[in-house]
Amino acid sequence: MGDSGFGAQGGRDSVKSTKLYLHNDFSLYCAIESLAPNLESRIYIILYVVYIYSMDRLLLTIFLVLVYMFSFAQTEEDYVSLRSNMVAEVENMVVQTRDYLGKDKLDSRVIDALKTVARHEFVPDIYDSYAYENRPLPIGQNQTISQPYIVALMTDLAQVDKDSNVLEVGTGSGYQAAVLAELANHVYSIEIIEALGRNAQKVLYNLGYTNITVRIGDGYNGWIEHAPFDAIIVTAAPEKIPQPLIDQ
Repeated sequence: MGDSGFGAQGGRDSVKSTKLYLHNDFSLYCAIESLAPNLESRIYIILYVVYIYSMDRLLLTIFLVLVYMFSFAQTEEDYVSLRSNMVAEVENMVVQTRDYLGKDKLDSRVIDALKTVARHEFVPDIYDSYAYENRPLPIGQNQTISQPYIVALMTDLAQVDKDSNVLEVGTGSGYQAAVLAELANHVYSIEIIEALGRNAQKVLYNLGYTNITVRIGDGYNGWIEHAPFDAIIVTAAPEKIPQPLIDQ
C-alpha cells in the first residue's frame, strides 16, 4: 500500500478492530481515524471493511464524507497563514492605489486587526475556502461581506482608537464591526435586515466580542441614545449623507 502507513497484517488488524464499531457510525469513523494517520490509509480501511463485511453503500458514503471533512478541516495555524497572505494582498493593493488614496500604507493597528479577525467565521460554510481571498463574498439576503481591502481602508480612514465610540450603519456579516472593535472602545451597529443582524449578533457573541452592540432597524436616523460618536461608518452608498448622522 505504499505510503499508506500499514501493511497487509496491519490492514487485517485494523478491520478486526473496526468491526467492533459497525453498529455506531461515528464511533466507526473515530476508530478508523485512530488507526490510520492519513486520508489514504483511512480509505483503504473503509474499502477493505466493505469488501470483507459487505457494508451498506449508504453507510460507506457517510464514512467517506466524514473522513474527507475531518481530514481536510483547516487548523488555526492554516487560518493564521491565510490571513497573513490576505493582508499582504491588501497592503499591495494599497500601494497600487496610492495615487488615489494619497498614502501607500495603512495604520499598523489596522493591519494588526485584519490579521486578528477570523473572517472565515463571518461567511457561510460553503465559502469557507474563499474567506481569505481579497474579494467580497455572498452572505445571503442578496448581500455580501465586503472586500478586505475596502474594510481596511474604511477602518483606516475612520482613525479610531481605544477611546473611540463608533457607529456602523449596515452590520451585514459583522466582519467590519469586528475589525473596528479591535481598535475602538465600543462599536454600535445597525442592520435593517433582521436575518443578517441576528446572525451577526450570534457570530460576534460566539467570538467573544463584548464591545459590539447590534440593533435591528433602519440606520437612517442613527442611534441618538449613544451619540455623539467619534466616527460613523456607512457600509452602503446613499445618494446623500442623512442629516441625523451628521448631527451625531
